[in-house]
Amino acid sequence: MTAIQPIADPLPLPCHIGIIMDGNGRWAQARGLPRTVGHRKGIEAVRSVVQAASDLSIPYLTLYGFSLENWSRPLLEINELMGLLRHYLRSELAELHQNGVRIRTIGDLARLPADIQALVRNAEVTTQNNTRLNLTIALSYGGRQEIINAVQCLAQAVAAGHLSPQAIDETIVRGALSTADLPDPDLIIRTSGEKRISNFLLWQSAYAEMVFVDTLWPEFGREDLVAAIREYQQRERRYGSANISQHL
Repeated sequence: MTAIQPIADPLPLPCHIGIIMDGNGRWAQARGLPRTVGHRKGIEAVRSVVQAASDLSIPYLTLYGFSLENWSRPLLEINELMGLLRHYLRSELAELHQNGVRIRTIGDLARLPADIQALVRNAEVTTQNNTRLNLTIALSYGGRQEIINAVQCLAQAVAAGHLSPQAIDETIVRGALSTADLPDPDLIIRTSGEKRISNFLLWQSAYAEMVFVDTLWPEFGREDLVAAIREYQQRERRYGSANISQHL
């Protein structure tokens, strides 16, 4: 497949894009197909968007792969999703590694099947020195739980006398999050027409630009990603201040 051409204008690209991949089930149901078929089609969209982000020189991409709430779905669907995750980690790793993609994961990985945990660890170790694209996959992830985990960690440090409560600030809290070594997202994209962030990167998205698109995730591709970036570039980011205006 021909690589996508870079966006050739002086407007800055987002450093970090987060995507809530929504609409697999609705895509399948609209075609009279099982929801699991939509999830399989969604993997193709992941492949396309990861390649596009790499081609566009986006340094960081985070995909909401499986939320903590998703564990409440029917067992058949969960098993299908776990199977797709196994397939992705096995079949895509070599190409991702060759293309300079570093794979990371965030979330409660202990709830994943043991073999998937091993595949995740292998992918992270294999690609740890890659720098072209930092791909983070949120698995068994919830933003509120991430914040709770950070608070518990800091509370333990306070109780042990290693940290003063008065010393806790945004920098300290950020350092206790699972994304401590990642920049905050500049742009959050959600597909399928829903206009909410569904417990995704709650702390980190405080000043992210939100772009909601009607396209269902299995149909989201390179052109859709570029269109979302274009919309981001036309936003005026104020970061809560009338005096700080950075036109992108």
